[in-house]
Amino acid sequence: MKYYIIAGEASGDLHGSNLIHELRKKDPSADIRCWGGDKMQAAGATLVKHYKDLAFMGFLEVIKNLGTIFKNLKACKEDILQYKPDALILIDYPGFNLRIAEWAKQQGYKVIYYISPQVWAWKENRVKLIKKAVDKMLVILPFEKDFYKKWNYEVEYVGHPLVEVVDDFINNEQGTRNVEQGSKNVIALLPGSRKQEILKKLPIMLEVAKHFPGYEFVVAKAPGLEESFYAELLAPYQNVSSVSDKTYNLLMRSKAALVTSGTATLETALFGVPEVICYKGSSFSYQIAKRLIKIKFIGLVNLIMDKEVVKELIQDELTVKNLRHELNELLTNEIKQKQVKEDYSSLKDLLSKGGHASANAAGIIYNFMAGLPE
Repeated sequence: MKYYIIAGEASGDLHGSNLIHELRKKDPSADIRCWGGDKMQAAGATLVKHYKDLAFMGFLEVIKNLGTIFKNLKACKEDILQYKPDALILIDYPGFNLRIAEWAKQQGYKVIYYISPQVWAWKENRVKLIKKAVDKMLVILPFEKDFYKKWNYEVEYVGHPLVEVVDDFINNEQGTRNVEQGSKNVIALLPGSRKQEILKKLPIMLEVAKHFPGYEFVVAKAPGLEESFYAELLAPYQNVSSVSDKTYNLLMRSKAALVTSGTATLETALFGVPEVICYKGSSFSYQIAKRLIKIKFIGLVNLIMDKEVVKELIQDELTVKNLRHELNELLTNEIKQKQVKEDYSSLKDLLSKGGHASANAAGIIYNFMAGLPE
């Protein structure tokens, strides 16, 4: 069978590569063509376009690059027409992939979506398009099944692919060596990946370090940001250092973490590290987001568990005083530590229901395409 897979970000490349490995087990003669990255290519797919040429973040950047985006959409459609896949598999990346889905459905292609756009948070009306254009939706968050049910749309919950990624790392010999080296007196700081957000949150995190002289605070640096940017921010602090491309190694040896919202909050929980979620944007952006986004929590851990497992310090609540208090609780309050541990264990069970997400997804896709019962 011929599969055409589109992922537009680094995380999509990772999850896409694991999906390709599993698809090949089901369908050894699979012919796979993709838009993705090095990992999908290494897994055996023919790479048409690298995600680095696709990733435009933020409203202004998208506006400035509209010409390139439309050119990419056109090139993608032409390539699909030429390749004539049996199935088109789309991984997250909704701005691009939903346009391709709508077009592909009109052309008569089977459209499968793996990792749903976060329509439950905002742009809920996109569900109408998804119902029309997507033949099979595979979701990775347990509450998404109920969300889509409200719209009379049946989706398949496959579990979360990060569970297997983190498990593989922990079971890897290199990971074990790293944790043995750690003193466990380490606090991980994960302040995000874009300059603007880092400048809002990292200075507050760093000020907290002064109040915990017995701990080493380690900043996980974002790829692509220059050394001098961090050096200037970190210079005044004695007990602060940094690492590049070693976030998982850092989490393996951390006692607690201060984390910007996003996938990192879930990764931190899967490593079993107690955390505080830190979010602060410009007040203008925050006010807009508050009106558009309709969710109880901003942290994935809390959203999935539908309760406050970890403390969220949002906007004006993110102060040195509050963050210092919450970190102290994580380090010294044994009842709190025990509760977090139990909640993390329940979270992992919920996310690994029925085995590995990639294997589950590959099985559903193969059976669906082969006309077999699921």
